[in-house]
Amino acid sequence: MSIRFTAMARRGTVALLVAAGMAVATGCGSGSDNKADKPKTSSSASQSTGSNPSAQEGQSETPLAELKGTDGLLLQVTSAQRDSGGFVTVNGDIKNDGADSVVIPAQVSGDETEITKHGFSLGGATLVDSKGKKRYYVLRDTDGRPLTSTGITNVDAGQTIPVFMQFPAPPADTTEVTLQLPTFSSGTVKISG
Repeated sequence: MSIRFTAMARRGTVALLVAAGMAVATGCGSGSDNKADKPKTSSSASQSTGSNPSAQEGQSETPLAELKGTDGLLLQVTSAQRDSGGFVTVNGDIKNDGADSVVIPAQVSGDETEITKHGFSLGGATLVDSKGKKRYYVLRDTDGRPLTSTGITNVDAGQTIPVFMQFPAPPADTTEVTLQLPTFSSGTVKISG
């Protein structure tokens, strides 16, 4: 009887390990997708509900740069983080300091057909490395969609919307770049990480 119990216990253990392995593999796969979608979800959630999830963070942190746009729009850059995968992710907030709702200019999406065919985005943004004399454009996924916040077409008076943009990383010895976004002023940003 103990031999049969041991064989059943082994089968149960193997089944448990296989199920645990599948759960971990599934969790890892969706975790990486969620990381890429998280900023986009935050942006659209803020836009549709009018909530201001990053207002407390923005009040406690001094922005790295402020880029002034048209009609009271302001892009406040809160971080520019280099990661080990060779990317730089720029995070910030688009604010409307004006008294009226403002439509974000279409030029912010850029003029590349591959990017604009996917709708409104911050795909026109670039990082300029004056030291290395190079310009870095927003990264795209395999379908040509820009790795930026998307779908933000207007900003209500007083509203703040969190945004992100992802670029190829300049060389490790480049610590400052200039962020450019069409219709906004340029700003120098220090890269961390």
